[in-house]
Amino acid sequence: MLKIVPGAIVAAAAMFIIGFIAYGLLGSIPVGDVGDSEAAAIQSVLAANMDNDGARTVLVPSGSGEVQQRMYLDGPIAMIHYNPSGFEIGAGSTMLAGFIHMLISAVIIGAALFTLSGHVRDFGARVSIVALFGIAAAFYMNLGNPVWWHHDWIYHGFVFFIDALSFIVAGAIIARWFLPKHIDSDDRFGEE
Repeated sequence: MLKIVPGAIVAAAAMFIIGFIAYGLLGSIPVGDVGDSEAAAIQSVLAANMDNDGARTVLVPSGSGEVQQRMYLDGPIAMIHYNPSGFEIGAGSTMLAGFIHMLISAVIIGAALFTLSGHVRDFGARVSIVALFGIAAAFYMNLGNPVWWHHDWIYHGFVFFIDALSFIVAGAIIARWFLPKHIDSDDRFGEE
């Protein structure tokens, strides 16, 4: 089981590189933007109408109560991911926290593969299992927002693709190089 820890580190590094290419080298993520004066006006309205209790997500209008339900039906509406403090894009602390997030995810992928490794010994079968679960997880995590909240499909589709790719690559790395070749019956989960 301990063999998956270095595998998870390598897998997380691969996930980080995929993210760097997708979100850094290829340009910004596909989100819309507004001009400088519009951004300043919206930022001013946010600062004047939202408190500084910390980062949160706010639905405007909320759809609660008769007045806001009517406003919600009539539109426009917005889901605001609000952070009163702001932060530096690409800050080292954010990159470190992101890598830790990827590392924890890779450890979970490795643990799942380890539980299967005594039963599923073929590399192709292991990767197909990781791919199907990776696609399912990315689908559920990212494409629910366009379905349930009517968000745009382009942004969420892009993030879905990058998340699924990251999951599959991480799992393939662990499945190929970091699972035991032979597992004693005492080290396995479940029965043959």
